[in-house]
Amino acid sequence: MIRLPITALALSTLLLAGCGDNDDVALAEAQPISDGDSCHVCGMLIEQLPGPKGQAFMDRDQSARKFCSTTDLFAFLLQPENERRISHAWVHDVGITPWSTPSDDAYILAAEAYYVVEHERRGAMGHTLASFSEQRVAEAFQETYGGRILTFEEIDLELLTELGRQDASMFPGGDRHDNGMPGH
Repeated sequence: MIRLPITALALSTLLLAGCGDNDDVALAEAQPISDGDSCHVCGMLIEQLPGPKGQAFMDRDQSARKFCSTTDLFAFLLQPENERRISHAWVHDVGITPWSTPSDDAYILAAEAYYVVEHERRGAMGHTLASFSEQRVAEAFQETYGGRILTFEEIDLELLTELGRQDASMFPGGDRHDNGMPGH
């Protein structure tokens, strides 16, 4: 009879230990963009599109949800049903990788990046948020291509909606990519 309460106590202790913050748990690493990977938001094939991409991991899941642009990544991250379930996200550091073909070796944590918005460069879905690991590199990009610098916390759905409106006014027949492909 005594075994049941002891077993229940041991089980509840293990469950509670799993609920606490464990700083020793490693974050899942960014995964390579492979031929055939499609964007979790729009379904477009990611690999051949220009501009920084993103990846999100939910609740310490080891499988990445991949995105063709940082804009699509943030559209996903900022949805109320996703905000509390996000473990972490990665974006390309376009300060160290080519805009046209970002490298799988150039991912940085999205929460630590600096973002240039309202700039002249176009990514997979028209306007995208140019992501950088260093503020001084973001400032140099801003001097060349315009825009303004924001942190992760400053990006919201209102901003993404406004950027979408700007793209629609620039490309009334549908937004266009740097490589001339029509957007969705």
